Formats: sequence, C-alpha cells, structure tokens
Amino acid sequence: MKGHGTVAIVFAIAACCCGTRARTLDGVSQPPIFAGYGDLRWNRIVPDLGAKSPEIAILHVDPTTGATQLMIRTPAAIHVRKHWHTANETHTMLRGKAVLECEGQRAELGPGGFNFMPAKMVHEAWLPADSLTFITVDRAWDINWVEGAPTAADLGKTPPPRAR
Repeated sequence: MKGHGTVAIVFAIAACCCGTRARTLDGVSQPPIFAGYGDLRWNRIVPDLGAKSPEIAILHVDPTTGATQLMIRTPAAIHVRKHWHTANETHTMLRGKAVLECEGQRAELGPGGFNFMPAKMVHEAWLPADSLTFITVDRAWDINWVEGAPTAADLGKTPPPRAR
C-alpha cells in the first residue's frame, strides 16, 4: 500500500501543474500537445518500399534545441541497415520485439524495453511487422546511412546468428 500514496502524490502534483503554462527564461511558452494515435501524421521513411516502408510520425520538435520526439511503425518486418544520428538517441519499444546491435553488442527489446545510443554511434536494428517504437533525440532528428537506406532485400530479414 505504500506505493499507492506515492502514486497519489504524483497524480496530485500533475493535476495541479496541468493548468499552468511551461515558461522558458525569456517568458516564451509552448502550448501543451495532446494527440491520439489516430491524429498522427505518418510519412514513409523509405518511399521506394511503398506500403511496406517503415513510417515516421514527428510528435514534437523543440524550437530552440531541435530535440525531437517521434514514433516509427513498421507495416512489414525489416532490417534497418547500419546508420547513425548526430544526436543522442533513445528507443522505447511500445509494440513488438526489436533486435538492436552496435559495436558487437546485441539486445532484444520487447514492449517497455529501452536503450540509449550515444550520438554518432553506428547501429542497426531488425524490427518485426506491426512494431511501434517511441524515439527521442536531444538535437534535431537526422539519419545517416552507412551502407545505404534499406531496400526490398531488407524486408522480412531476421538477425544473423551471433558469432561464437
């Protein structure tokens, strides 16, 4: 029962603060954003893949820092080839089980699973059909392909066995 009191306090603070407006030091504020999944605007990341392309929805971009929150969904299983970002990146799996790999390390993340990728760290992923990933970057979102963007040959690919 001890945890219920803590939860109640967090909800009480959130309820009190919800009506206030967040302000920066110079007094400029941003309005809160409330968006349902059906309200999001999805764009194909690899248009050449047509309806099988992973899709991205930008949720918010900080006008000062460029920090971005976004979601990526996959209508088909896909290998996301090696790439990197100029910003630090986090992944939180909302739906599906992804395999992420970087610098010889491999991890499987299921719903609620989280990882942090430092800026410019080359990584790759294998995503199942119907996955949904919440991603944050602490500067503007970009993607820099090491071996080119995914192609039709990457659809349905699963991770190779680990070297022993």
